[in-house]
Amino acid sequence: EPKLEAWVKNLPPHVNFKRVPVAFVGNDVETKQRLYYTLEAMGKVDEFQLKVFQAIHRDRQPLFGDAPILAWSEKQPGLDAKKFAELFKSFSVSGKVKRATQLQNDYQVGGVPALGVAGRFYVDGELAGNLDRALQVTDYLISEARKA
Repeated sequence: EPKLEAWVKNLPPHVNFKRVPVAFVGNDVETKQRLYYTLEAMGKVDEFQLKVFQAIHRDRQPLFGDAPILAWSEKQPGLDAKKFAELFKSFSVSGKVKRATQLQNDYQVGGVPALGVAGRFYVDGELAGNLDRALQVTDYLISEARKA
């Protein structure tokens, strides 16, 4: 995640980087997608993306199911837990979860992070050999898409 974050910060201005949480990593994936899209709806993704990543992967917090995620949200300074809970089960968040799963299926995502470029190209660390190489390939694909 930190390597990807550094790469994103150096993207050219014409590139629109959009995160789409996928539905196959870990347990209770739809709930994790809801967590992401709830933070997005609140305008808090940038502030909480790394905190969520660390909570799950470094701190091994069991953020599985609605109750643990809602409890986590209540402990986060700067996050309105009441608004979070309202948005978490909202129609708009549900729609984004469905769209993310559709996009994942359309690109036939096989690993994360996976990168789609201009709706035509796809690369992930497994296809490229590793994340560093995937980012290099993506840079090349961005330049090719710009030429077209």
